[in-house]
Amino acid sequence: MTEKIKDTKKPLSQDNEVSEDNYTQTEQASEKETMSDDTNENQTSVDEQTPAEPAEPEKDPLEEAQEQIASLKDKLLRTIAEFENYKKRTIKEKMELIQNGGAKTVSALLPILDDFERAVADKSEDPKAIKEGTQMIFNKFVKTLESIGVKQIDAVGEDFNTDFHEAVAMVPGAEDDKKGKVIDCVQTGYTMNDKVIRHAKVAVGQ
Repeated sequence: MTEKIKDTKKPLSQDNEVSEDNYTQTEQASEKETMSDDTNENQTSVDEQTPAEPAEPEKDPLEEAQEQIASLKDKLLRTIAEFENYKKRTIKEKMELIQNGGAKTVSALLPILDDFERAVADKSEDPKAIKEGTQMIFNKFVKTLESIGVKQIDAVGEDFNTDFHEAVAMVPGAEDDKKGKVIDCVQTGYTMNDKVIRHAKVAVGQ
């Protein structure tokens, strides 16, 4: 009889141990849930305390238009200033070109001036020698002019052309083959780089 009672008590002890284990696990799970809830509440509290970034205010259309006008005005003033500087630079370059061109022309003519000085200093009274010397200086002068682009305009025997000739006299009674042609040249005309710098003054047959 006593042995039966002992056997009956053993299962009860095991049941108590299982029950205690279940209670412990349930209590631990409850504590975890409580801690999780506390964490969520703390996170929510932090989120609520963080201020939201303020939205950028929209620009006033009038203010934006004024800024655009100011920008365009600044660009316009800069462009005008650049153009004025360009004009000044161009004028300066042209002046330098003219001055340099003038210096080049004078440099080419100086040897002829030297020849004239030597001719004036020459004490020779021989008319032939004087004429030959003068002719040499003249030929040298013409070649010098040609070297800088200056050429004589053909006149006598040419058809009268207002682009190159200026009629200062009309000669009536000219033969048929001389009508409308240059009969005489009163003053020689010249071109420089194919541009007329002085018209030839001529007499024209009619």
